[in-house]
Amino acid sequence: MFSLIIAGEMVFGLPFHTARFFRPTFLEVFGFTNTQAGDLFALYGITAMIAYFPGGALADRYPARTLLTASLFATAAGGFYMATIPSALSMALLYAFWGVTTIFLFWGALIRATREWGGQSSQGVAFGVLEGGRGLAAALVSTLALAVFAAIMPENVGLASDEVRRAGMRSIILVYSFAAIAAGILVWLTVPVPDPTSYKRSNPLHGMGVVLRRPVIWAQAAIIICAYCGYKGLDNYSLYAVQVLGMDEVRGAALSTYGAWVRPFAAVIAGLVADRWNAARTIGVAFVVLITSYCLLGISAPDAATLNVVYANLFVSFFAVFSLRGIYFALLEENRTPAFLTGAAVGLVSLVGYTPEIFFAPIAGRILDANPGLVGFQHYFLFLAAIAAIGVVAVLWLLRLRRGGQESLWPANARP
Repeated sequence: MFSLIIAGEMVFGLPFHTARFFRPTFLEVFGFTNTQAGDLFALYGITAMIAYFPGGALADRYPARTLLTASLFATAAGGFYMATIPSALSMALLYAFWGVTTIFLFWGALIRATREWGGQSSQGVAFGVLEGGRGLAAALVSTLALAVFAAIMPENVGLASDEVRRAGMRSIILVYSFAAIAAGILVWLTVPVPDPTSYKRSNPLHGMGVVLRRPVIWAQAAIIICAYCGYKGLDNYSLYAVQVLGMDEVRGAALSTYGAWVRPFAAVIAGLVADRWNAARTIGVAFVVLITSYCLLGISAPDAATLNVVYANLFVSFFAVFSLRGIYFALLEENRTPAFLTGAAVGLVSLVGYTPEIFFAPIAGRILDANPGLVGFQHYFLFLAAIAAIGVVAVLWLLRLRRGGQESLWPANARP
């Protein structure tokens, strides 16, 4: 499981961490505006969305160890090319390439391997540990990259020459490239290969057709859409801290950073609760907590008397969002998804569930720009509360489907 955690974060280090944690240097070295950088992620998102469903089916055909290792090595190869500081067009093609290597070859295999590790009784813990561990891995490797970067840059960063900045950015890229290679080697050496017959008898096209027709899969996808909107909602917390709570940019960034450290604890705790109680009901409770928290933030006008309440609700929402991320794939086992359809199911719920990458930011931006400041954020939090309420409805739909029994969820003709 340790190797899955490391692989699960390092494969996304090159396309995401380099631009997220070192954004000013990234933009300056490559000569990008924020709009151009956003276009890179849009290209990544397009190829990733296309890759989710067939990639999930691929995970039902080939062992996870093979796919994960190939993905990490291919992604690292892209990193070595990125270290040459290529042109804008080449970077666009590189991000589109990463959308394939990190999703088509990786995502379905990662979720399938995690499900196999968790067995029938520890799915919540398995996915909670995966999510929490990924958070810790991201923090540790970004700290290492920062140390290398700081060693190259002069004490007064403003005096750094263009060549020194390029060297600093190149060092960051190489840290993440070698981390991806190390993760690939670790996966190859430690991830076992299950019974080969479970792969040989799988027909990927059959599996894709089966999951498309199962309402239980669409219910899980609806839950992930709502949960992922909550996760995307965290992107604007530092802006809320600056524009509404009156913090400076450093303190606003610190607020989001402190919230990120909630991730490993929330994910693992939610996993433990889900295994002892029920993942779907735990998800429903998390959505109710979010509704309450968002509504309080949506009607609050922060002042000296209510500031602590606002802080408390912000961190409660961090905890609930990371709890959801930690356990929504544990529903695969609770929904009695056949093992041989795991990849196809993951592909479909991911294709649908991660669509907020496309629509959430444009909607949120328009809400905030329509009424800048407190009123805009009040509307923003009420918007998030409405999405969480839809999440509760999706959970109730899923629980109702389950009452029909195994045959109604996965009839006998679903098997090849």
